[in-house]
Amino acid sequence: MTGIAPRLEQLRARIRECEGRHGRPPGSVRLLPVSKGQKPARIAEARRLGITGFGESYLREALDKMNRAPDCQWHFIGPLQSNKTRGIAENFHWVQSVARSKVARRLNDQRPADLPPLNVCVQVNLSGEESKSGVALADAEMLCREVNRLPRLRLRGLMTIPARVAEENAQRLAFRKLAAEFQRLRRMIPEIDTLSMGMSHDFEAAIAEGATMIRLGTALFGARKG
Repeated sequence: MTGIAPRLEQLRARIRECEGRHGRPPGSVRLLPVSKGQKPARIAEARRLGITGFGESYLREALDKMNRAPDCQWHFIGPLQSNKTRGIAENFHWVQSVARSKVARRLNDQRPADLPPLNVCVQVNLSGEESKSGVALADAEMLCREVNRLPRLRLRGLMTIPARVAEENAQRLAFRKLAAEFQRLRRMIPEIDTLSMGMSHDFEAAIAEGATMIRLGTALFGARKG
């Protein structure tokens, strides 16, 4: 099993280079490792390298990893099912995939009072693909305003998983649309600070268009093991 240290070093160098090339301040882009489908040993290795936050998409799988790494920060990034909101509200620090008012209200009502408000990103479906979760771009403001009124949630920003395309200009065009909406929302809700977009195949295009957080799985850990 190849260690992730060389990949992590290379990714951090690419992120720094991309920040500089596009006039972004150093350190303005956060790397969130996506650990879904990865064995606990991979997470332990990442922790030894100084990584303290991870993205997961399945509650049951994530809970086992949380028990092994209780000092880490955990982001739920998968589709949200109403029957799983309690476990997510009780155990995660972030939920990046809120796309419905009903789910937002359930997370709010089920967030334990002794925990800080749950950090939330509204997921936007830029391509309109039925296979992807997310609210339409035109409806993002309404959902953001609703989340922002819920006392046990803290609205942090927007997230997207756009249609997969190979050409960088096409990647950038999709990200540019979300970045424009993010900046517009910031004028109305100045507290938001997170634009979560970009994965292993398109994160440089996302950085170019203003991403503050990129979610990398394969590029860091290699192929998922199931």
